Amino acid sequence: MKVSREQAERNRREVVNSAARLFRERGFDGIGLGEVMRAAGLTHGGFYKQFASKEDLVREAMSCALERGRLKWNERVAGADDPLASFVNGYLSPDHRDHPAEGCAFVALGAEAARRDDAPLRQVFEAEARGYLDLLEGLLDDASTPARRDRALASLSTLVGALLMSRVVRDPELSADFLRAAAAFVLQPR
Repeated sequence: MKVSREQAERNRREVVNSAARLFRERGFDGIGLGEVMRAAGLTHGGFYKQFASKEDLVREAMSCALERGRLKWNERVAGADDPLASFVNGYLSPDHRDHPAEGCAFVALGAEAARRDDAPLRQVFEAEARGYLDLLEGLLDDASTPARRDRALASLSTLVGALLMSRVVRDPELSADFLRAAAAFVLQPR
């Protein structure tokens, strides 16, 4: 049975969304194409009608996840009284820590992406890193542009590292301490 163009596009989006969740939850190599297709409610056979390879899907899923994350954070800070605090406290929240499948792809998959010999995938991560840096830089009140950029670089590194460490440790108190201390560090007046 032939699928309409609209249905094919919906199917593709569902595959990409399912892959983005599953990859963030279990890693690129921890998920097979059959699992992704089942999660999308489709058969394995339809995969190659939509994607050239698993790597093609990985790139598209990461582009989608990273962009959506950045847009979510932009929306969160848009109406906030203190946009930087809203961003930092949301990013370093227990809810974000406890839901990696819906959370930041930099934390969930950055190290894996760095180890892959896939220049286009790393370009996806780099482009979105620049977007996150621009967002953070716009939230900072440092007087000079170089100081603002450096603080944005240090802040993004601190946020990503703290969220990662809070997920790695098993001690709930230590996990919360990573989130709390990083938030206080990034939000301290300069």
